[in-house]
Amino acid sequence: MAIVRFEGRKPPITISLSEKEALEKLADVWALSQPEMADELMAELDRADVVPDTNMRGNVVRMGSTLTYEADTGEARTVTLVYPREADIAEGRISVLTPIGTALIGLSVGHSIEWQTRDGRKQLLTVTSVEQNEPSRAVS
Repeated sequence: MAIVRFEGRKPPITISLSEKEALEKLADVWALSQPEMADELMAELDRADVVPDTNMRGNVVRMGSTLTYEADTGEARTVTLVYPREADIAEGRISVLTPIGTALIGLSVGHSIEWQTRDGRKQLLTVTSVEQNEPSRAVS
């Protein structure tokens, strides 16, 4: 697997049309209680390459994807990207409305992105594998 880093800029991301619509609704719902995360999610959606659902590649992180990423610390972790109500860190289910969840959405295998942790530290992570699961339709 070739690792692709985009020095000084964010990597390209791809999101399906239906997922973009669902995530925009989610950001609208959460705008009052978590405005920073809702804004960050909207910024990612705004920069995404939006494609028809039938054109989504299997190596792209989507809602419901189980993926493995490697942090710049060398730690590898496998997680599933989910909607907020399904999130459970202990079970490896991370919400798209967390800094790392927003960073991961739409990334392809081999792409790296810098993200800021909730305590303000910056980390680089690289997606090393993606497995597609049936995404839930829970959007809150």
